[in-house]
Amino acid sequence: MNVILLEKVGKIGDVGDQVNVKAGYARNYLFPFAKAVPATKENVADFDARKDELLKAANEKLAAAEARAAKLNGISITIEANAGEEGKLFGSIGTRDIADALVAAGYEAEKSEVQLPEGALRSTGDYVISLALGSEVSAEINLKVSGSDAPAETIAAMEEIEGHSEEETDGQTESEESAVEDKE
Repeated sequence: MNVILLEKVGKIGDVGDQVNVKAGYARNYLFPFAKAVPATKENVADFDARKDELLKAANEKLAAAEARAAKLNGISITIEANAGEEGKLFGSIGTRDIADALVAAGYEAEKSEVQLPEGALRSTGDYVISLALGSEVSAEINLKVSGSDAPAETIAAMEEIEGHSEEETDGQTESEESAVEDKE
């Protein structure tokens, strides 16, 4: 399907390019998000009339993304999470957690902009996180994941569970023992 791109789209093309894409990609992504229009005679004529306006909007969007990248590049944030003695987290830190930490620090960030190519972070340490702010603009931030001890309530609950499992190690649970006693 031939389409006219209304904004720069990844590796497909730039504003005003007529490209051939699969019909499903056009119907499900490009058209609903107003990134392209079908390449009909009317749309080609309409695009030629609006070309300057669309290029100006694309340049403004790029300038805004570059300004955000300049603000974000090199900043350091810290996220504290529950971790074990070896530094392994109880749970993980994902894109939403990082975006929330940036917003709490006073920066503008969205979950979809955070890039974690190796998946969620599962251990303490220092990380360099990439943020995709536009089709060709990215920023890198420094993230420190520090571990804290598990809350006392969690430790107490785990010790209680371990205490029950030791009582059941003789081969029968308490309910099985009481059932045997009732039969006798």
